[in-house]
Amino acid sequence: MNHPERDGVIRQGSVAWQAATGSAGVLLDAAEIGSMAETLLLGFLDEQDLLAVELPELALFTGLLRDLIAAGGKRIRPQLCVLGWHAITCEPPTSAVWRVAASLELFHAFALIHDDVMDHSVLRRGRLTAHRVFAARYRNHRDADSLGEHAAILLGDIALGWSYELLHDRDSAPDLSRAVGAALNALRTETLIGQYLDLSATGCSAADLETAWRIIRLKTTKYTIERPLQLGALLAGAGRAQLETLSEYAIPLGDAFQLRDDLLGVFGDSGDTGKGTLDDLREGKHTVLMATAYQRATPAQTRLLRRYLGNPGLSERDADRIRRVVTDTGAREAVEQMIDSRVSQALAALDVGTLEPDAEGALRRLVHTAANRST
Repeated sequence: MNHPERDGVIRQGSVAWQAATGSAGVLLDAAEIGSMAETLLLGFLDEQDLLAVELPELALFTGLLRDLIAAGGKRIRPQLCVLGWHAITCEPPTSAVWRVAASLELFHAFALIHDDVMDHSVLRRGRLTAHRVFAARYRNHRDADSLGEHAAILLGDIALGWSYELLHDRDSAPDLSRAVGAALNALRTETLIGQYLDLSATGCSAADLETAWRIIRLKTTKYTIERPLQLGALLAGAGRAQLETLSEYAIPLGDAFQLRDDLLGVFGDSGDTGKGTLDDLREGKHTVLMATAYQRATPAQTRLLRRYLGNPGLSERDADRIRRVVTDTGAREAVEQMIDSRVSQALAALDVGTLEPDAEGALRRLVHTAANRST
């Protein structure tokens, strides 16, 4: 059945998409790309509400997704997708590029929502996590916490499905199916396997650097850096040499990005990171930082780590004991050196000159921003 009035409203709600895809071929900065991706996502969510007027409950889910998007975030995946396009061509980004960029951010929302449930996190981007919001909404329920977690899983499922729905329209779908289907599927599979490895290794007290590195590569390096760059580049018709350059840049940068995240998870300021400062320690996250600390620890330090790391009731005082061991073993400084080494590798990968100069300059600047951040 046709709904001309509703369809007219939906077309009006799509103005943001048209404005973004009609931009000139200038190289936009990170804030502009992030703002466009956010605008496109909010417009898409408005469309979902209009398409499901018979489901008033959906507004709760779209509202929570809007809150998560509005709370900020680095928007690094949309940024890299658009930079991947600009690295290959001076032409303005197509509708397909913007849809993929926005889709990556919606996929990221799915991953964060489920990750917070699995990690029992309370804060995300300085706000209550989705499962805590649901639990508070149904605080009079006989098991509000379980209901909150289950509802958040459904919210993540919706975000995952919509991240694929968002890709398709009459203009962009043919390009998407030819150029990026395999890379998108690889991104999804790698991310979920990385999350599985993270779950299975969490709480295991061991100096297992190999597993820690695999988690980084699958859960962050490919998902956050390499695949988004590849997706934009593929849509621009990148050749093998250009794709290789981007991978040689992305892998060390992704490593550095996650290593910095691991340091912030232990030594960061929650006011900057927007996350609890004890979450990773209470979970007993198996990171390169902690594996390095175990590798270098004395027997007494090892006993201390095993006593406190992964304790759900960990206090700030006990967390300081862990931090002291990580510092005294030299693990903290070792990870800082790993970051510096990978920054140099990422920058050196761009020296071959196979990419567009303006985009190359932006990629160089991004290295320092991603590796030396405090959030």
